[in-house]
Amino acid sequence: MLAPARALALAVPALLLAGAWGFQLIGGFYPCEMCHWQRWAHYAALVPAVLAYLASGSRQLSRGLVLLAGLAILASGAIGIFHAGVEYHWWSGLTRCTSVALGGGDPLKALLAAPLIRCDTAAWTLFGVSMAGFNALFSLAGGIAIWALCLTRPAR
Repeated sequence: MLAPARALALAVPALLLAGAWGFQLIGGFYPCEMCHWQRWAHYAALVPAVLAYLASGSRQLSRGLVLLAGLAILASGAIGIFHAGVEYHWWSGLTRCTSVALGGGDPLKALLAAPLIRCDTAAWTLFGVSMAGFNALFSLAGGIAIWALCLTRPAR
């Protein structure tokens, strides 16, 4: 069951990061600080996921790397839950949670003209679920599936 877990450990963060970057670069939805935190966890998951493919000769090492990637994916899901809760005003977020989108050229002009990105406002929703909410759902489901596949013993 390691091969599907290894594929999932690479696919989940890669696809979620591709979606996040697509929303940013194509859709113009700039990330707030907590959005970046969710991305960092996925970047961190990609490292052991890629290393698990390189270490495929050693089953134990590959399995440990896949579990580590799954843990980072679960961390992104946990951050996504917290961020979604802040967006839906279920709890308070961090007081300094804002970001600005900077373009090229004069940095001062770009800073003054940049939009303020707040963590407590969902930039986009589908069926009432924000991007942070979708990240939480996909990350938690993916992370749990990775761990379940790694910890399941194959039938004999």
